[in-house]
Amino acid sequence: MTVIELLKSSATLKKIALWMLQPPMRPKPRLWVRLFINPLVHKKGKHSLVRFYTRMDVFPFNQFSLGEWSTIEDFSCINNAMGPVIIGNQTRIGLSNTIIGPVTIGNNVNIAQHVVMSGLNHGYEDINVAPRSQKCSTAAIHIEDDCWIGANVVVTAGVTIGKHCVIAAGSVVTKNIPEFSIVAGNPAKIIKHYNGATSQWEKVSDISKNQNYGKAA
Repeated sequence: MTVIELLKSSATLKKIALWMLQPPMRPKPRLWVRLFINPLVHKKGKHSLVRFYTRMDVFPFNQFSLGEWSTIEDFSCINNAMGPVIIGNQTRIGLSNTIIGPVTIGNNVNIAQHVVMSGLNHGYEDINVAPRSQKCSTAAIHIEDDCWIGANVVVTAGVTIGKHCVIAAGSVVTKNIPEFSIVAGNPAKIIKHYNGATSQWEKVSDISKNQNYGKAA
């Protein structure tokens, strides 16, 4: 039995290990974890940059990786306590973003300011217990390559946004978005697709009968 398996098999040992990793009631790794453990476990690509005022709530028991030439801007919060956070190459995480795993972000993705992506949901079913104390559920978020996510966007748990999509500012994305789409609104709806037949971005109403939308020429 491995050390990890042993910890998972014992509630007492698991509780002790968690106490060693983070202070009670504070979902942030202890200083010794940030300084000595995380650098050995988590991968950062060449020329990647995490700004000084970024809050990195990342733990060694889940994956975190940042690709080459990628940047996480100031006042953002990255949290992998409930699932991995994987960020590709040449991707920019804008000012004041909150990313809670499980979240995977591809290459060449541009994320503007005040964006929230959370693969985590708190339970609420038991009315005698506050939602913060109920069991959490997770569903992975996937942002594929070449996307542009506008300011103040919210992406909910379980959503996949396909390649080269544009998410308009202020949108709340609750469903999967096919590649080569532009979406807007709350809840977000597709307003344009790329039409491979005409090599044009067209309104959905203009290509509703055309089967080539969403396909590059």
